Amino acid sequence: MAEPAAAPVSSRLTARWQTLTVSLLVTGYAGYYLCRSNLAVVMPLLIAELGRRGLGADAARIALGSVASLGVLAYAVGKFPSGGLADYLGGRRNFLLGMAGTVAFTLLFAVSGGLPMFTVAWMGNRLAQSLGWAGAVKIASKWFSFRRYGTVMAIVSLSFLFGDALARQFMALLIAAGLGWRSVFLVDAVILSAILVVCFFLVRESPAAIGEAEPPSNPANLFGDTDAEERPTSLGSLLRPLLGSFVFWLACGLSLGTTILRETFNLWTPTWLAQTVGLSAANSASLSAMFSLSGGFSVILCGLLSDRLGRSGRAAIMFVGLALATAALLAPGFDLLHGSHLMPVVFIAVVGLLIVGPYSFLAGAIALDFGGKRGSGAASGLIDGVGYLGGVLSGETVARISVQFGWSGAFLALAAVAAVSSLAAGAFLLHERRHTRSGA
Repeated sequence: MAEPAAAPVSSRLTARWQTLTVSLLVTGYAGYYLCRSNLAVVMPLLIAELGRRGLGADAARIALGSVASLGVLAYAVGKFPSGGLADYLGGRRNFLLGMAGTVAFTLLFAVSGGLPMFTVAWMGNRLAQSLGWAGAVKIASKWFSFRRYGTVMAIVSLSFLFGDALARQFMALLIAAGLGWRSVFLVDAVILSAILVVCFFLVRESPAAIGEAEPPSNPANLFGDTDAEERPTSLGSLLRPLLGSFVFWLACGLSLGTTILRETFNLWTPTWLAQTVGLSAANSASLSAMFSLSGGFSVILCGLLSDRLGRSGRAAIMFVGLALATAALLAPGFDLLHGSHLMPVVFIAVVGLLIVGPYSFLAGAIALDFGGKRGSGAASGLIDGVGYLGGVLSGETVARISVQFGWSGAFLALAAVAAVSSLAAGAFLLHERRHTRSGA
């Protein structure tokens, strides 16, 4: 009689560890963003410093855009092996090693004295950060049932949305208090170091680490209806089911488009507000957080809704969001926000609401749908990696477009990206509805 009585205790134990695990993933990945958003936040200060050294404002913007683009390239390249590493070695190692590397390269950037070392440090930072998300996805695949993927990954995604928004507000306060950009970077590195220590002692790879059973993965994943804990036998066995799927490639294409949009807003919003609206560096940093803040609400809403609607529901949400985002991006493209301090901020919030929820599905819940427990890391890494190859364009390319054609030209280019992405989302939706009707 003692055995049946133990089951509820076991369930409560798993539930407590699930809550702790999600809390640590959110906190840890938010710490990553503290050391990622800092370049965008201090961009006006860096442009001003380079100006004092004799570099013109437009040239400085392009040079720092190039640094950002090379960082995104390093991040994209790192994404491809990071997913496989998480599948082979476990998500916990990825998550912690990425944090440690991020701290080290953030400190290197803080003590650097010019563009060459800025470039090396920022590329190293983004390369280290490429380990983190695949690790988080892999851990989530072990701790939660596929029926909760949308909700759980929405919560974990708050780490890079509300975490990013809070980080920008925090750094805005530091700048307003008179700290220079080097001090901001140093403070960020110290905070992430403290988070690393906490995660090292408390993050567990799976329920097996506490003597509990793992929940089931999605039976429709591309690796077959299995919850086996065996690791992939080869790189080919890990990649073949993913790369042989047309709909997986559609997801990669969607990731490319939405990442261009998101990375551009993350990087250039403070500079756009400072140069177009005439706000101070501190106020621009603070208001730029509206993109991630509204995006956080979008992610929660989309995640809860998608778990009710299923896989075709995720595709429908992406299609509607991207189609509406295309229309919204035309407003600054045709200079309809000129002369107002309020409307640019409202615009930033609306675009965040429309694109961040769809973006968050791709390397989160949709990667878990495709990869299950066995290949979730690889699915997330490939989707994210392709996305960030497109995200490379958000730095130097957007800077050059904004210098040559003004910010209105840059927003028209972004509207075109959103339009093409909405077409890809429509194709994804048609495929998922056929999949649902066939019962495959």
